[in-house]
Order: sequence, then C-alpha cells, then structure tokens
Amino acid sequence: MTIANREQQILRIKAASFQTELNEQLRQHLQQEVVSVVQTTIEAALVEEVISQIETMTVKPRRSGYYQRQLNTQFGQVENLSVPKLRHSNKERYWFILDRYQRSLKGLMDFAGYLYIMGLSLRDLQEALYFLLGKVLSRTSVNKVTLKVQADMEARRNAPITTTPPILIVDGIWVDIQYTLDAFKVDQAGHQRQCRQAEERVILAAMAVWPDGSYHLLHYEIAIAEETASWTNFFDSLIDRGLDPQAVKLLVSDGTKGLLTAMKNRLPQARQQRCVTHKVRGMKEYLAYNQLPDKDESGQPLTQSEARKQRWQLIKNEAYDIYKAATYPEAQQRLQQFVANWEENEPKAVHAFKWGIPRTFSFYDFDKELHVHIRTTNHLERFFREFRNKADEIGAFPNETSCLTLFSLVMLRDHAKHDRWVVANNL
Repeated sequence: MTIANREQQILRIKAASFQTELNEQLRQHLQQEVVSVVQTTIEAALVEEVISQIETMTVKPRRSGYYQRQLNTQFGQVENLSVPKLRHSNKERYWFILDRYQRSLKGLMDFAGYLYIMGLSLRDLQEALYFLLGKVLSRTSVNKVTLKVQADMEARRNAPITTTPPILIVDGIWVDIQYTLDAFKVDQAGHQRQCRQAEERVILAAMAVWPDGSYHLLHYEIAIAEETASWTNFFDSLIDRGLDPQAVKLLVSDGTKGLLTAMKNRLPQARQQRCVTHKVRGMKEYLAYNQLPDKDESGQPLTQSEARKQRWQLIKNEAYDIYKAATYPEAQQRLQQFVANWEENEPKAVHAFKWGIPRTFSFYDFDKELHVHIRTTNHLERFFREFRNKADEIGAFPNETSCLTLFSLVMLRDHAKHDRWVVANNL
C-alpha cells in the first residue's frame, strides 16, 4: 500500500470519529501554533549548544550557517528545522539535543515504543503517529523509531554488572521466531524472495534477588534449547558483563535439564533451590486416585470427577504447607507426615515428590524474610505471563532482535509499574 493510499485510509477512520469539522479546524490551528513554538525553542537550544561547545574547543571553528532537517516530535512534525553547523569538526563534536542524523525526538520514540509494547504493529503505529504528526510516516521511517528502541535495549542488556546479587532466579520461556532459509520463492508480484520459516527458541532469563528482598531482571538471551551448553553460554554472558561467579550463593530454578552441570562449572559456590511450585504440581500426573471417597466431609455424595478434584486439592495443599514451616526441622516433620498420609493411596505421586526433594529446602539457609521470594520461580513466571500476553498477539517474531526488544520493553514497563527503578532508570 502506498503512502497516499494509507493516508486516505486513515482519514476515513478519522472521519468516522466523534470530531466535528469545527473541532478539527481548531485542532489544526492549535497544532500549528504548538509546532511553531517547539521549532523556535529547539532551534534556540541548538544555537546555545553550539556556542557553548565552541568555547570548550582548543581549535575554535567558526559557525557556518544552518542546514534544514525534518524532525518528528510528540507535538507534531517540524518541516524545516534550522540546525547550526560549523566550518569543520561537525562529525567530531558531541550532539546533545539531537544526534547528528536524528529525525525523531526521544519523547516521540518513547511514545512509539510504548505503543509497540502494547501490541501495535508497524501499520498500527503509522495510524497512531498520524494523529500526532499530521502525516503518514513510511513503514521504514516508523521502523527507524523501533530501531532506536532496539539500540537502547542492546545497550541495557550489555551494560556492566557492578554488583553481584547473591541469589539468581533462572528460567526460560519459549517463543516462535522466523529465520531465513536457503530456498527462494516467487511471490504473486513476480518477485523472488528468500523463504522464511518459524522455529521455536527459548529466552533464558535471570532475575537478581538482593538481601533486602528487592529483585529485578538482570539478563536475558535467546538459545536453541534449555540444555547444558545453552546455560553455560548464558552464565558466561553474565560473567563477561561483570558477574562474580564466586559471589552467587543460590540459584532458584525448576527441574530443567542441563542446568546443574552448567551451574557447577560456572557458579561453583551456588546451591540449587528447586521451585516448590513446580515440585508440587509435578505430582498431579502421577496420581492414581486409589480409594477415593464417595462422600464429602458433610456427608454429601461425590461424583468421580469431584472426588478426583478433592483428592488433588487436599494433597496439593498439604504439600505446600510443608514449605510454609518457619524452620527446616519443622518442614521435615511435615514432610514425614505428608508421606505417612498419602504413600499408601498415592505411591507414585509421593515417590515423584520425594525424588530430589532436598534441593527444595535450600531456601532455609537464608534469611526468613527472603523465603517468599526464593523458594519458587514465581517472580520470573509472573513476568513471563506479562510477556506472553504481548508475544501471543504477534505470533512468530520476524527476527531475534524484535523478540528481545519486546522482552526488554515489557521488562521496563513491569519494573516501572512495580517501582523497581533500579532497572527502569539505569540508563
């Protein structure tokens, strides 16, 4: 679709809204006035920037007039912004207000990024930005806005880690990403295009937990699978960023394969804390439902389905109560009682629950106030649900960068929403 056709389409949508013609004329007049003030303010600030920089330069170049630039702002589009230039050293000097080739103010990019995180496609962004700029940006121009968001994401994702958290929560979430193939096809217009295919990948993520109970996402990257090599590379990335492998004391995770070996090789001082939620839920597939009651506690008859639900609810609640014990000895007593209560009727489920169960009690070696944060992977799982809500609207990501960018934007929004500013404002 051409820019002209797209504009006509947006205008039809706009005409169907509640705005009257008079309100539209008033809006246009107000926008023109606002854009004029914005242009004057930015141009004055750019002149002051150049003057102040000349004063600090050893060889002071003379000013050399202006060049015209189109600038997109959250207040509207400035058609001919006058940008001052020097006779020489323009490439070398640092541009504060605008980057040398910047075409959009940061506020507009923040707005576009927020719409992007809410699930808008590039075509949707064209429509949304039209009501700000009064013109249709090409999909390439809109994509440049998202590219700036991607650049910020990469800078944040690779920023040095200056302090190592003693506890990490790690897990992965699966996504579909499109990759190019060696094969080619001819589209309906007769153009030859390289074939693409969606493949499953996993985003591995680590959440830092600090002694005061605060937590935030520390690192994330895409891997082919949750296996030893992938987790080893993941920990290597953290160490390359500055993580002290000797300072990590606990790693909270589910029962993913390959993690233990990678942890022993890269984080030698860390113990594993198996997520108690995953441990408890894992029993359900082993339930035999032997000797189900035919009546509830009040004497009312139970159907087979109701009796099964009741059995699972009882065994699940009793298992969770084990980990709510204030001390490790008390938790062991509750475990023994749990086994005594259920081993006869549900031997396979109890055996599965007991398998590797010592690793689910590692959290007792840490401060009691931290227990709610570190006995499960729930903090990370809740974030994954936020990301999944947005990712499902997209389907298969066009590339890895777009996937990680959305992940980063969801992270910033989630941390800001819960006032975890240590990450939201670190750049």
